[in-house]
Amino acid sequence: MADKTKEQRLEYLKSIVSRLPDKPGSYQYYDKDGVIIYVGKAKNLKARVSSYFHTEVDRYKTKVLVSKIYDITYTVVNTEEDALLLENSLIKKYNPKYNVLLKDGKTYPSICITNELFPRVFKTRTINKKWGSYYGPYSHIGTMYTLLDLIKNLCHPRTCRMPITQEGIDRKKYSVCLDYHIKNCGGPCIGKMSREEYMKNIAQAKEILKGNTRKVLADLRKEMEELAEDLKFEEAETVKQKYLLISNYAAKSEVVSHTIDNIDVLSISSDESNAYINYIHVSNGSINQSFTFEYKKKIDESDSELLCLGIVEMRKRFESNSKEIIIPFEIDMEMAGVTFTIPQRGDKKTLLDLSEMNCKQYRFDRLKQAEKLNPEQKSVRLMKELQTALGMEKMPYHIECFDNSNISGTNPVAGCVVFKQLKPSKKDYRKYDIKTVEGANDYASMQEVVRRRYKRMIEEQQPLPDLIITDGGRGQMECVRKVVEDELNIHIPIAGLAKDNRHRTNELLFGFPPVVVGMKTNSELFHVLTRIQDEVHRYAISFHRDKRSKTALHSQLDDIKGIGKTTRDKLFQHFKTIARMKAASMEEIAEVIGKSKAALLAEALGIDNGSE
Repeated sequence: MADKTKEQRLEYLKSIVSRLPDKPGSYQYYDKDGVIIYVGKAKNLKARVSSYFHTEVDRYKTKVLVSKIYDITYTVVNTEEDALLLENSLIKKYNPKYNVLLKDGKTYPSICITNELFPRVFKTRTINKKWGSYYGPYSHIGTMYTLLDLIKNLCHPRTCRMPITQEGIDRKKYSVCLDYHIKNCGGPCIGKMSREEYMKNIAQAKEILKGNTRKVLADLRKEMEELAEDLKFEEAETVKQKYLLISNYAAKSEVVSHTIDNIDVLSISSDESNAYINYIHVSNGSINQSFTFEYKKKIDESDSELLCLGIVEMRKRFESNSKEIIIPFEIDMEMAGVTFTIPQRGDKKTLLDLSEMNCKQYRFDRLKQAEKLNPEQKSVRLMKELQTALGMEKMPYHIECFDNSNISGTNPVAGCVVFKQLKPSKKDYRKYDIKTVEGANDYASMQEVVRRRYKRMIEEQQPLPDLIITDGGRGQMECVRKVVEDELNIHIPIAGLAKDNRHRTNELLFGFPPVVVGMKTNSELFHVLTRIQDEVHRYAISFHRDKRSKTALHSQLDDIKGIGKTTRDKLFQHFKTIARMKAASMEEIAEVIGKSKAALLAEALGIDNGSE
């Protein structure tokens, strides 16, 4: 019955698809409850929607989406650009389950210039366009405060929140605050500054926030020259100070090229579940806006599809009318009067590189933030990185590392440390006394330990590691491989951490014959691998030190039959050293351990017991 229902549903959907027009538009998918679960756009509605119902569709998430569709509606528009705009507005209106989710950075502040008689300028996180004009949002808070300081010093906007009216000014209803006395406000509330003069300053503030500093500088220079010609030198000096303020700000801002004006730059960086799109706007040769948006993927959207969505969203958000958009690759999108450029060199390529750098940095920062909240996520990421770097079929969840320790062949030992999910699993650590190797032979000692380790694991049917790391280069790797593959006939990937002439680990080796894996020594993953190496060093050396200590504590008394640990401890507690025991009389020794044991001790140490 269920299969029959499924067939009926698909037949109904395919009948709708067959009637779709070959025109641009937006389409909407509904679930069995009549709720919109996906909104899409297409240059050709029939071709795009029918692609979802092809039998060869192999993307899992797309199959899941199709299994939830019970009805389809569509809207035809004139151009692909209109289809994009319609798709964007419908996604915002209905927030469909399977569409990408825009995390639009509402937590970032903007700058507001109010619509009051004497407008105020301040930062805010609440957007209500009835109150005034908004500029931003600003992802870099330092940039926003720099702009606010510039506007404060240049334009002197009022900071009070009084609802000032012309009637109140005429009636002398208001009184000035401290800002007026320290020359941070012109005193419009008491008529010391006309509205015309105040609004002229506000107009300059708006131009600065738009990035049009060159226009403001040109206007100020012209005003300064006119005042100087009219011999109004004091007013000219005031204008000059404003001119210098903006000049200093412009000199510190990122100037791209004086030939580049009013263009948008976009780039994208994505992973399996998220996409990050950076937007940069360049006006008058300098960057006046840079922001990165995060999209949460719901199905397998391509970078090209997401970038198209991002272009529409950001141009609408920042009210851009740029006639040129710089992008990193070709996209299937057209916009009336807009040119898409993929630069290969020059200033525009520098801009694109800057956008891509911002995009990747934002992605990295978000990843770090997520990993702080969920440490397991970091381990999985690093294990995937290691899997990719080594070209392994399986993610290395279980890693084992070996090291030998001896001094000139004495007390030879070895240690094996076990890491699971890149974290030490100390209950699985193992210590080994070298039994079959004479003298200092690291290769033979390593082979003995590896043979004993994995032969026992096979016999006990324990899970074998996903990766073996040797503390050494090609020689160590080969001696381990001979045991693992040639003798035991098991396949475990083997890597080696090799050192340079200064005994510093400087490269990761893998494969047979071993080759150097391209990995930076200052990368996070390489640091994790060297921590595994340091841990096995520590473990093996600690075991060797303990064994040496036990050997050093061994005394002549331990070899005397009939003298046990308790008797030995009594003797050392009383006499302290073997030499004092030898110098003592039989009576003194007998008082401590008795006559019979004193006789045994005297015979073993050659003490004169006074008998003939």
